[in-house]
Amino acid sequence: MDSTLRDATEELGSLQPPFNVTRRGFVQTSLGAGFAAAVLPVAAQTMITTDTQGLTAGEVQIPTKDGQMPAYRAMPAGKTGLATVLVVQEVFGVHEHIKGVARRLAKQGYLAVAPELYARQGDPTKYTDTGALMKEIVSKVSDAQVMADLDAAAAWAAKNGGGGKLGITGFCWGGRIVHMYAAHNLDLAAGVAWYGPTARSYHAGDKTALDVVTRIKAPILGLYGGADGGIPNDTVEKFGAALKAAGNTRSEMVIFPNTPHAFHADYRPSYRKEAAADGWKRLTAWFKQYLS
Repeated sequence: MDSTLRDATEELGSLQPPFNVTRRGFVQTSLGAGFAAAVLPVAAQTMITTDTQGLTAGEVQIPTKDGQMPAYRAMPAGKTGLATVLVVQEVFGVHEHIKGVARRLAKQGYLAVAPELYARQGDPTKYTDTGALMKEIVSKVSDAQVMADLDAAAAWAAKNGGGGKLGITGFCWGGRIVHMYAAHNLDLAAGVAWYGPTARSYHAGDKTALDVVTRIKAPILGLYGGADGGIPNDTVEKFGAALKAAGNTRSEMVIFPNTPHAFHADYRPSYRKEAAADGWKRLTAWFKQYLS
């Protein structure tokens, strides 16, 4: 392993090859259909629906160090050598909204892969109570496990229609993972983080995005709600300033005024059409600039 990657793993803390992923196997071996139970009922009237016409889309199995990880893959049919975008789930797992995001990216010409990153701990889509989900599954998922699984997803993509540059996007829990993965994988070409906490972690002992900000070299676009009660604006601004202070001048943090958390989630009451559309337009331009 080269010195830059070794330094990055040390910065993340206890994340040493082979990443010490617990060899407990996978509790969830396939993806569920529809939406996560905790988000029901969905606001169907505001949902953006993306079909599979012209795409190869569906569930795949990605090999990891301790078993097969289920994931959703969407890509232009018959194409190879594509830029890859890793799609990182909300706390609710890989349900229909995340699959829809993958299809939207595939329509833009990318190979989009959304791995179920909680699969060792349980099936998040079956939980009806978010508090229980956070305690029983999310809090048990370490950054070390996630970084190794995203590496596995990227490696799988490179052999299955990918081969171009690597990008990542994620939402809430997954938005934070965008920052952490950028610090971990120095080959990442670009990332877009939707309302990902910068000053907190979810697993005991893991670092925050602010802790590893000096390791982030890829251009990161952060999309945040100015009225997000769980992510104070000053923590986002501090993170953006720290990126620039570390020499990452291409990154940008955008805060939409009077906008709540999860404003891109078109199936929930938090959805804000104008901010979501603006954010998606920015994502599209960001990936076009850095992944082409």
